Amino acid sequence: MKRRHFIKQSAAASAFLAAGSFGLSAFSANPKRKHITILHTNDTHSRLDPFPANDARFANKGGVARRAILIENIRKENPSTLLLDAGDFFQGTPYFNFYGGELELKFMSMLGYDAATIGNHEFDNGLEGLLAHLPKANFPLVSSNYDFTNTILDGYIKKYITLEKDGIKIGIFGLGVKLEGLVTKKLFQETKYYNPIEISQDMTKILKEQEQCDLIICLSHIGYSYENDTVSDIRVAEATRNIDLIIGGHTHTFLPKPVVVKNKENKEVLINQVGFAGINLGRIDFYFEEKGIESRDSKTILV
Repeated sequence: MKRRHFIKQSAAASAFLAAGSFGLSAFSANPKRKHITILHTNDTHSRLDPFPANDARFANKGGVARRAILIENIRKENPSTLLLDAGDFFQGTPYFNFYGGELELKFMSMLGYDAATIGNHEFDNGLEGLLAHLPKANFPLVSSNYDFTNTILDGYIKKYITLEKDGIKIGIFGLGVKLEGLVTKKLFQETKYYNPIEISQDMTKILKEQEQCDLIICLSHIGYSYENDTVSDIRVAEATRNIDLIIGGHTHTFLPKPVVVKNKENKEVLINQVGFAGINLGRIDFYFEEKGIESRDSKTILV
């Protein structure tokens, strides 16, 4: 299947998600300043409990119970809050070995995640293993550059979604790392991988022009940066337009604050990644006025 044809079909199939929400931004009717909070994690790797007290690096850090309290308090502070994940929520502790991913998705649902993308470790039990536990997820999995046509996951993974908070329309799409050479072929089967930069150009065009989104977020599991020419979050940001925020994963990068990169139109793109294992919770606040994004603030919260 040609990439453009694949994108065109995907856009048509996803259009119903935004039914009734086409048109101009809500600013024309309500020009007051609006505040959207984005909370995010990446590479939590089945770390449901905190690290033990005798851990050499992360003693007593992390754990879903503590994360839940933080998220609950932030939602009370700002009801217009999204919670997102950049992949690799599977694999890393005996919870995954025993339950195969069921608990991870159950806890993410209990925490109220709004969307997540697919990391390479989501393939560790094959497509069958991921599909078996998808009913435990009450949030969508979003992946734009994996084509699951001719696999059992066909129709279960969204190319993009749109959400609305306080009249702000938010578009979210996802990018996955190249599977060949990283994941055994029998695990990902006929899943096709498309170039993240090309797919990002297609997705942002759809989300900006067709879906009329005020904020565009990329959930990326391709890695923050590499010394060679491997595609990365930095390269995607530089080579595309209309992405406002890239929430990254895969490289377990601890960024103390989001990195600002200029895109193809010399506009700023934020890139953030908060390490791994749920040690940190990322927070980025966007403030909107009638003209669009007016300012941003961020912090990394130690769990």
